Amino acid sequence: MAIGRLDNEVFFKKVFTDKIVFKAFVKDIVGIDIDPNKIETEKSFQPKLGNIAFKYDIFAEDVKRRIVIEIQKVEYDHNFDRFLHYHLQAITEQQRTSEDYSVERTVYTIVMMTAPYKINSKTHEIYKDEVLISNINPKNLKGVERKFFNHELIYLNPNYKNQNTPDNYRDWLELIYESIHNADNPQINLKNEGVKRATEIVSFKNITDEEHEQAKIEAGKRRVIKLERDEEKEKTQMNIAKNAILEGIDYQIIAKITKLTIEQIEELRNEI
Repeated sequence: MAIGRLDNEVFFKKVFTDKIVFKAFVKDIVGIDIDPNKIETEKSFQPKLGNIAFKYDIFAEDVKRRIVIEIQKVEYDHNFDRFLHYHLQAITEQQRTSEDYSVERTVYTIVMMTAPYKINSKTHEIYKDEVLISNINPKNLKGVERKFFNHELIYLNPNYKNQNTPDNYRDWLELIYESIHNADNPQINLKNEGVKRATEIVSFKNITDEEHEQAKIEAGKRRVIKLERDEEKEKTQMNIAKNAILEGIDYQIIAKITKLTIEQIEELRNEI
């Protein structure tokens, strides 16, 4: 059964705004049963908090809990900071007056990464984790965690398969990965009822002509953005190379740093 790529926003939202899929996904990833009143897309809070225009791709809450799901289709170094802001925004938004600092609802932010991580600009490390979970509970000096809060920020990335990843994560990670890399014949666990329904929803036979067209437009936008980013990156590399040439740095070193060819570096030297 051929399915739509879930790194495309149109198909991702079609799948995860389905209430059955949403509930099954949250149950497997977070381990709780929820009954959302509604599932929203492009959710923003009014009036907004701070100077950042937060907008959640997929947002849902029930009477007792708040669940936030966000997808990042392209991996950039700032994503961890970005979604920390999103996560904290969903917590602090609940407290609108200075007289009451209580946070009545637990916030779970689930971020599905669909591209490999790049080198972290702060630590200069590359992360290869399928699942990363962060909470905000304090620890004492002996390292004992005090569970004051249940809020969790969860990053999922199917590009780093780990044999020790539990099945409750594995089924959904494979759904995402297979939809991108093996969409014509995805190898996924259809015994998982949530995954099975997700597959049926996004199968080509159940995708309308309008949704196909929207998906093409979305894919086109992504290609344009990538080209713009690539052009900007090339300009930066060229500027670094020019400065390095002026400093008399060896061409081999410049090529290694900037990923430019020796021929490109010689052309730059002639221009200078």
